[in-house]
Amino acid sequence: MRPQSVWRSLSLLQRVPVRCSSGRRAIQTTTTRIPNFAFAFDIDGVLLRSSKPIPGAADSLALLKEQGIPFILLTNGGGKHEMERVAEISEKLNVPLDPSVIIQSHSPFAELVKGVDEVGALEHKCVLVAGGDGDSCRRVAEQYGFKNVVTPGDIFMANPSVWPFSKNFTEYYKTFARPLPKPLDPADPTKGLKIDAVFVFNDPRDWALDTQVILDILLSSNGHFGTLSEKNGRADLPNHGYQQDGQPHLYFSNPDLWWAAAYPLPRLGQGGFREALEGVWAATTGGPSKGIELKKTVIGKPYQPTYEFAERQLLRNRAKAFGGAADLPPLQRVYMIGDNPESDIRGANSYRSETGSSWQSILVRTGVYSGGEPAWTPHTIADDVQQAVQWALKTSKWTG
Repeated sequence: MRPQSVWRSLSLLQRVPVRCSSGRRAIQTTTTRIPNFAFAFDIDGVLLRSSKPIPGAADSLALLKEQGIPFILLTNGGGKHEMERVAEISEKLNVPLDPSVIIQSHSPFAELVKGVDEVGALEHKCVLVAGGDGDSCRRVAEQYGFKNVVTPGDIFMANPSVWPFSKNFTEYYKTFARPLPKPLDPADPTKGLKIDAVFVFNDPRDWALDTQVILDILLSSNGHFGTLSEKNGRADLPNHGYQQDGQPHLYFSNPDLWWAAAYPLPRLGQGGFREALEGVWAATTGGPSKGIELKKTVIGKPYQPTYEFAERQLLRNRAKAFGGAADLPPLQRVYMIGDNPESDIRGANSYRSETGSSWQSILVRTGVYSGGEPAWTPHTIADDVQQAVQWALKTSKWTG
């Protein structure tokens, strides 16, 4: 998957004005100066915690809008379409935000609908989407343009013996399960359901079912559900024959092991599910000790393509805000404000900009990080987002 192609996806999303709950229109820029810096904010643990605004978050965004200072919301969260998510954040913070400012973990998956060529396009192929509440991620995938989307719940309802321990969730799956595009065929599985790509869009809810279904697909022949590849375990083949028989590619949207929720201690995120799946894969195949890897693509913070797209999005928004002037001064600095040292801080510290901008990380204490020596050292540590923004403005000698 080409990073340049992957990270063009959000530029294709529809731009619509957002009105907050009070009915106020977007704050008008009152400054004629063009800042040579910008901001990138994580959401959970920085602006919101358990969907509730963190003190100072709304005032900080409103100030930046008022001063004409560009910013984006760069999150490893997801599960909803970008327009829906940004509308919710706008209402919670009472600050109108445009969909162009938000980048979610699964946003780049939209680029794979058309693919880099006709052969690689997944628009009309059958894709499995795991994670999220109900079939919310299926609906996001369909809004992106995928025409043939299956969930693990669909497979379970078609044949509950696929994972008998999910029977307690039958009533839940009944609320959204759909008939499979091709029914499972125990007599000849090659005539039944075929999966062409596997996406983990958001944190899975039923880890056991999702693990079993994804494992079945990865061990199959050519993605035909219910088959078992004869190449598995062959020492004469690359990766001992595993994932060497036309199995669909596996994509994860979020590497975070932890995230900040309502509970006072961090909770396991999609990264926890990936580690669990890799553990089961290793136990099944022999894993790294036998020279066998789980081939997959992981996107989201802290990976370079995420920050490459974020910077391009900032540059597009910046040009649009200031009339697209060709003589705009270069963007010299981006302040990444986050609560997770392993994603926000690591990503900003490791990023190497093609345009020469410097990303400076600011770690806040309102989310995953609460104290001590962080795994990745930020430029500075702030108590909250408001303090972080004030530090950045002072550092940039911005007087407003």
